[in-house]
Amino acid sequence: MSSSDSSFSGSIPELYERLMVPMLFDPYARDLAQRARALAPASVLELAAGTGAVTRYLAEVVPPEATIVATDLSQAMIDEAASRDIGRAVDWVAADAMSLPFADSSFDLVVCQFGVMFFPDKPTAFAQARRVLRPGGTLLFNVWDGIGSNDFVAVVQTALAEFFPDDPPSFMTEVPHGYHSEERIRHDLELGGFTRPAAFETLVAESRADSAEAAAIAYCQANPNRIQIEQRGSLDGATAHAAAALTARFGSGPIRGRIRALVVTVVR
Repeated sequence: MSSSDSSFSGSIPELYERLMVPMLFDPYARDLAQRARALAPASVLELAAGTGAVTRYLAEVVPPEATIVATDLSQAMIDEAASRDIGRAVDWVAADAMSLPFADSSFDLVVCQFGVMFFPDKPTAFAQARRVLRPGGTLLFNVWDGIGSNDFVAVVQTALAEFFPDDPPSFMTEVPHGYHSEERIRHDLELGGFTRPAAFETLVAESRADSAEAAAIAYCQANPNRIQIEQRGSLDGATAHAAAALTARFGSGPIRGRIRALVVTVVR
């Protein structure tokens, strides 16, 4: 298998949108959008919007007169998201969640799908979200549960540890799946200035991929895990090894597995 195969070629943002979003993010994007709909916000800020998985559902369900501002640290991700017509006006902004370029009390709702884990200083990011929320506004976000509770990535991580036994890539364990302790999240929210108790809900869904190969490329090449793999050796070899492990576990053809995340809601 080569990363130059036509069905899987492209930039990280394009691969992310084509492979990661339908495999992992779509069911949780729908969930966050429905939670947002119930709040009927007049103004929404999305953090770490990526290629717009949540944004597209928000555009369908929040009141038509509501404003939507979607941000991401990566201009490339924002450009990929903005290239798609989602049927209503969205203000796409490249912005750092550590230092949001918006006035105090500007939004009724701040939404973040699977982005909090990447923030280098989580209390600071929470403080920024709280600052731009109006009193009574809501911060709504989700985070992945531990890697052992998410089937595809657990298999891929084990395969990468086999392929690089002297120095396994640690990105998936430490970052996307490294921030799921309710106690730690509550503490960081308090440090960010939130005084009301946060509500936590565990949400289990099904991950689907067209093939083990597609899932392996998604996990090895369509996210920052790729950087650690390339630093250690063959990206194609590691991806092929992960694909073989996924095939051995889930079979050939379309594959399915469990995914699990925490949804967190806290009011300013």
